[in-house]
Amino acid sequence: MRRRTLQSPQSLIYLGAILTICSLYAAQPIQPVFQQEFGLTGFQAVLFTTLMMLPLGFAPLAYGFILESFSAKHLLRGAVLCLGLLELAFSVTDSYLWLLLIRGAQGFLIPAILTSLMSYIAYISPREEVQQAIASYIGATILGGFLGRFLSGLFTDLLGWRFFFAVLGVALLIFFFLMDKLERDVNLNYSRPDLGKLRRLLANPPLIWLYSAIFCIFYVFAAVMNFLPFELKRIDPNFSESGIGLFYLGYSMGLLAAANAGRMIRFFGSEVRAVRVGLLIFGAATLLLMVEVQWLMGLTMFAFCFGMFMAHSLLSGYVNRLVEENRGLANGLYISCYYLGGTIGSFAPGIIFQYLGWRLFLASLLVMLALAFVLIMGMSRAIARNG
Repeated sequence: MRRRTLQSPQSLIYLGAILTICSLYAAQPIQPVFQQEFGLTGFQAVLFTTLMMLPLGFAPLAYGFILESFSAKHLLRGAVLCLGLLELAFSVTDSYLWLLLIRGAQGFLIPAILTSLMSYIAYISPREEVQQAIASYIGATILGGFLGRFLSGLFTDLLGWRFFFAVLGVALLIFFFLMDKLERDVNLNYSRPDLGKLRRLLANPPLIWLYSAIFCIFYVFAAVMNFLPFELKRIDPNFSESGIGLFYLGYSMGLLAAANAGRMIRFFGSEVRAVRVGLLIFGAATLLLMVEVQWLMGLTMFAFCFGMFMAHSLLSGYVNRLVEENRGLANGLYISCYYLGGTIGSFAPGIIFQYLGWRLFLASLLVMLALAFVLIMGMSRAIARNG
């Protein structure tokens, strides 16, 4: 077996996924810091995450069309360069408005990177290996999500919040130059974009159920991840940012889920059954988070993250098995539904959190998880009807 080096296409793709997701989530655990430093309300503080997610809910679909007609490699390199420069600008900006504008601009770049990377993996992998290749890619995004949150909290305590964003900017610029080592672009079956492709995708009933389910799943996940720092500060106002970052250690359980996607499918007999089990674990952990004891909440986060990423890693690979062509568009639509759920989940449940408290906030999320479970059952029936 050929050994993968840092400059191999697969390794570069995984490195890019880690750095990109680090950029997306670095502000999340330190939102209370922004609230205090800039004299913000809780709603204004969560905008650092919400505004960056908002374009992710719409832009990936457009990039999915773009990937059908243009070079994934060139789109990827241009977006990475801009993202790195914006991270450096974020690290030296003192205006709350400019910080928000920078985060919003980054939100338009990140889907270009993620959709390109995901499509690159799908097209360079043999069909029988796509499921595991996508799962490995998801594993890289999981690692990036954990490192972004944990290192941001840690360096905020040690060196201030600006330091980590500067490091991210430099790392992205280094990655930009490393990407020149990609010897060729992938074959994305270039053709003129048209809405007929989108209609054909949405005429596939299992995909409609799947996209709706992932919307609900990430809605719940983003809600808990975004408001958890505020709840921890409410329980103990002296809780440190690095301590909050450690609560995201449970995020690393997603690596276990992604790395064992194939084994879980074989053990449970099918992707659909494995996804159902993941949702049950996800829901049980959400219920347990109602017990407002910090050490228990920290442990519960391991099961919470494992259940969510068990479902996500399986469904993201399953998309590429349900479509024969236009995978760039199919992946873009998946990412759109995923992050649209995350965007709404990152602020809408905050109304319940602010006025009714943590437990009723979680109860509302359990309703969304129940809906996701019903949608997965609908997907299973649609697949059975299609033979």
